Amino acid sequence: MLRFVAVRGGLGLLAVRRACLLSRSAHSAPQTEYRPIKKVMVANRGEIAIRVFRACTELGIRTVAVYSEQDTGQMHRQKADEAYLIGKGLPPVAAYLHIPDIIKVAKENGVDAIHPGYGFLSERSDFAQACSDAGVRFVGPSPDTVRKMGDKVEARSLAIVAGVPVVPGTDSPISSLQEAQAFAQTYGFPIIFKAAYGGGGRGMRVVREYEVSASSSPQMSVHFSE
Repeated sequence: MLRFVAVRGGLGLLAVRRACLLSRSAHSAPQTEYRPIKKVMVANRGEIAIRVFRACTELGIRTVAVYSEQDTGQMHRQKADEAYLIGKGLPPVAAYLHIPDIIKVAKENGVDAIHPGYGFLSERSDFAQACSDAGVRFVGPSPDTVRKMGDKVEARSLAIVAGVPVVPGTDSPISSLQEAQAFAQTYGFPIIFKAAYGGGGRGMRVVREYEVSASSSPQMSVHFSE
């Protein structure tokens, strides 16, 4: 399903998502018994993993890296106190998305918390839930919050309810070209088409104008062009 918003600043939607997330976590986060974190795994690779390892080292926290078969010689593996292979036989991306392997390594090696970094599993509510089920802390929002923020339509509704300013946009997914045209006529261009579950920029298209073919009826031939 697609939804779209009028854009006047490139960081508008990102700011809404962050603000809504902070508001929800600050007011509805469950109260749990404090347990110090002694060992952190980063379920990611490259620069983001290295940065987390650096911060953990400064805090006296032991670090764990995971790596695919193709990333055996990568720097993030060398920067961690411990490193373990995941996704044996899988291509790199599939390896870092292999939740059972990541959880298995964490449980077998006394990992207290898993940091997802960005990309890969950072917006996957099932990964956050798998960490919780395994008794390993997920460094991020609760599984329910991750799920709600993953649905851009629901995230927008939550932001509005919380009183967070949002850019103009549809309150529900659009189902026809006529709805999109009516929105464009109301708010003007440019607008963005975005998949409701298009995390990480997937399914996002900036549209600056629409064209009408003289050889056919406007209703059927109006389309948006980038």
